[in-house]
Parts: sequence; C-alpha cells; structure tokens
Amino acid sequence: MSDISKIASPSTAELLKQKDALSQPTSGGEEFAKHLKSAINEVNDMQKTSEQAIADLATGQVKDLHQAALAINKAETSMKLMLEIRNKALNAYKEVSRTQL
Repeated sequence: MSDISKIASPSTAELLKQKDALSQPTSGGEEFAKHLKSAINEVNDMQKTSEQAIADLATGQVKDLHQAALAINKAETSMKLMLEIRNKALNAYKEVSRTQL
C-alpha cells in the first residue's frame, strides 16, 4: 500500500499567492525603459534651459548672470552623466554579447 499522505497539496493561501504572482505583469524592462526615458527628457529640458540662457546672454536680456551660468553648468554636467551611463550600458551589452551560451 503506497503512502498517499506524504503527497501534500498546496494550501489555498499558496495557490492564491501563485495566482497573484502570475497575474502581475513582469515589467522590469518596461519600468527601466520608463525611467530611462524620464531621465533623457529631464536632460533634454536642462539643455533647452541652457540654450535659452545662452541666447539671453547673447542678446543682453540676462537679468541674473549667476542663474544663467548655473543653468549652463547644470546642463553640461547632466549631459556628461548621461553619456557616461550610455557608455557603461554599451560596455555591459558588449560584455553580455561576448558571453557564450
């Protein structure tokens, strides 16, 4: 006679947890893409502000030279950071693509 009592069926709570886990979409890639797009848009906005500050400097419409210089430096720093992130991502992609399966 086989011992059927050793076979345990999952509890209702465990089944509900599995159902919830399966019903939630795995959006790791989508979430990353959303954050990346947001960061790129933020850098773009800083670049536009910087361009406006430079145009105001050229036309003499600057009211506060310090604020214009800060906007230009902030845009420059954010662009450098974005380029470094891009470089790191490309290097990681190249490293993964070299990995043999």
